[in-house]
Amino acid sequence: MSTALAVAGVTAVLRGMLETWLIDQNANAALGGANAEVTAVAPDTIELTGTNAGPRLNLFLHQVSPNGGWRNVDLPSRDARGRRTASPPLALDLHYLLTAYGPQELQAEVLLGYGMQLLHEVPTLDRDEIESRLPAPLQPSQLGRQVELIKITPEAMSTEELSRLWSALQAHYRPTAAYHVAVVLIESTGAGRGALPVLSRGPVDPATLRERGIVAQADLIPPLPGITAVRAPNQQPGAAPGDTVTIEGHHLEGTNRAVRLENPQLGVEHEIAALAGSESGLVRVTIPNLPADLPVGAYALRVLVQRSGEATRRESNRLALTLVPDITTPLPINVARDPQNTATVNLACRPEIRPHQRALLIVGGREVLADAHPAATANLAFRITEAPVGTHFLRLRVDGIDSLLVDRSVTPPVFLDRRITIA
Repeated sequence: MSTALAVAGVTAVLRGMLETWLIDQNANAALGGANAEVTAVAPDTIELTGTNAGPRLNLFLHQVSPNGGWRNVDLPSRDARGRRTASPPLALDLHYLLTAYGPQELQAEVLLGYGMQLLHEVPTLDRDEIESRLPAPLQPSQLGRQVELIKITPEAMSTEELSRLWSALQAHYRPTAAYHVAVVLIESTGAGRGALPVLSRGPVDPATLRERGIVAQADLIPPLPGITAVRAPNQQPGAAPGDTVTIEGHHLEGTNRAVRLENPQLGVEHEIAALAGSESGLVRVTIPNLPADLPVGAYALRVLVQRSGEATRRESNRLALTLVPDITTPLPINVARDPQNTATVNLACRPEIRPHQRALLIVGGREVLADAHPAATANLAFRITEAPVGTHFLRLRVDGIDSLLVDRSVTPPVFLDRRITIA
């Protein structure tokens, strides 16, 4: 594979080939003795009149596009946790404009004819040609050693496409031919993770030394452990410390069952042992009261289980579970306003609120920001200016996640008695 220098390397090799070709074909004679120049610059930078205006072939890379044949040739480069597993190449097609300039009559046509003849006779860049023509700064590109040869193909462009392109370039149009050069394969330098070779299809019987082989089942349920729903108690939108969460799925029977909670943003990866039982479609787990280890947030939950006849645990797919804040201060509470009509509310909660987490107290429908907490804490202070007198429902909101206020275990649902009375 090539490096990121390969794009510039292709342009440099093509320019060098055109320069040599004009010399070999004695193009200067057809130009009336004028010396032709080969460049690779933007068309709007080329002088058309004056002392620097002379016959010139210009190779301009006007577009880079992904190559359709190579873009999906390898596995994805990242797994579900964002870790690099492979280094699929960045496959690029290069689109060039070969433009001829000449201050004298027919000079542009002469140069364009020579340029198109070369690119017709050399439709593929030879590896040795590439290595010999790469300038020293571009030698590390490894362009000549990439697995795919670089092919040059004329590209048809309509009058309308050329008109729009040259208008975008803000340059005067000159005789032009378009070419498609493919493919440049740029490989990442990052380290991946390679899977080990397969030694057997299924576990090997220690007595007979025969592998289990392929297992087939006559239904559409996946044969590996999978979860389909994560249910907090009492139909609540999330779980608080001490709540028992029910996970539904299939092929969850076995031993050493556990649940793993993951939140990369909070830097949490915590495993919780499942409650006793070995149902195929059910796992129950109690959220532990670990104020410092399991903060409020949205977690990815997966089940781990060691199935019968297997030596290691398998992991299920992941579903979301929200851990909600829980106010531990006995409610309802009464608070008095000071002479400035400000009420100060001190609340204890769990889990601990981390310094970067935004904590709000919602009094009725009004949001009040917590005082600064530079360290993780389970005690928050709120100062309510112009505090409204009366009784109000109370919620704690951490990073957009509210503490529970509605009792959904009854029909119809009712509000829990979590109130504050301001006098």
